[in-house]
Parts: sequence; C-alpha cells; structure tokens
Amino acid sequence: MPDRANLLTPAHEAAPRQPRSKTDLFLSFTWLALQGFGGVLAVVQRELVEKKQWMTRDQFVEDWAVAQIMPGPNVVNLSMMIGGRYFGLPGALAALAGMLAAPLVIVLLLAALYGSVADSATAQAALRGMGAVAAGLITATGIKLIAALGRNAMGLGVCIGLAVLTFVAIALLRWPLAWVLLGLGGAACLWAYRVLGLRETGAAK
Repeated sequence: MPDRANLLTPAHEAAPRQPRSKTDLFLSFTWLALQGFGGVLAVVQRELVEKKQWMTRDQFVEDWAVAQIMPGPNVVNLSMMIGGRYFGLPGALAALAGMLAAPLVIVLLLAALYGSVADSATAQAALRGMGAVAAGLITATGIKLIAALGRNAMGLGVCIGLAVLTFVAIALLRWPLAWVLLGLGGAACLWAYRVLGLRETGAAK
C-alpha cells in the first residue's frame, strides 16, 4: 500500500526527502518561525524547498496558493498541510505547535517592551525600515518562484498575466482581497480546469 505522502503528493513530482518524525516537524517549524521576522515567505521557501527538500518548487507554489486562500495565517496553514501530509492529524498539530509556541512567548515579551517605546520617533522609524526589508524579501522570493510557473497547466504567459492583473487590482485599484480571490482566482481555476480537461480528452483519443 502506498504511504500517506505518496497519496497526497502530486503525481508529476516527488520531494526528495520527508520529515523523520513528529518531533522533527515540531523542531523544524519552531526554527522556521523564529527566523520569520517580517519576510516569512522567503524563509519558508528557503527552509522547506532548498534546505530540507521536503517540497519541490512546484509543490511549494501549489501548496502556498492553497494556503493563501484558506482562513488564517498563510504559513500556519502551510505547516499544517505538510504535517498532515506525512503524519495525519498528529503531524498537523505538531507542526502547528512548532509554528506558534516559541513565537507566542517572544511576541508577548516584545509587546511588553514595545509598549514602553511605542511613542518614540526612533522606534517608529525602525519599524518603517523593517517594512521595506520585508517587502524586498517577498519580492525576491516571488522572482525565484517564477521558474516553477513554466510547468503550470495554464502556461507561463497566462500565469504572469494573472499575476500582473492581481498586482493592479490590489496595489493600484485597491480592490478588496475577497473580490480579487473570487474574480481572478475563480477565473484562473476555471481556465486551468479547461486546459486540463482538453489535455485528458486529447490523451484519451
């Protein structure tokens, strides 16, 4: 019988490694969470794809897209998806605990500290500087992941077009995120469904 990871991994790809245990999941996501200051997407991609190799780049793009549209923090959703893929519900809970336990303690301590300096011009300027760095990290990671879109069912051109339309809708037109997800996201799903259906029909002939 195939194992859980093989059942839930897309047929066109397979990650070269996998978590050794639920403890490995907990410790790995704890370390990942402690690095995620401001630009968590960049850290997640580097740790899970490049270092641990629990996911291929294609898998990361697909799973991150699902995590984006689910309620709650994206990286928390992704951690539970990975934990559940390999160890079921206990794995999902172990990954979730790793993502939340240590950062929760640190955030509470920092919140108490920040409360005493929140009105300081220096502290406010520092936070604005961190925002610029976080934006750069997210942009750099997005550029690195463009190569994976070449193997997308819709094709690289359509994917880039949808990405540009999404940027325009959110950054320039300031549309609500729910509208963008339902509109552009729904159109992308329908187009991909149509392309895959045509491929299956052609293969059947």
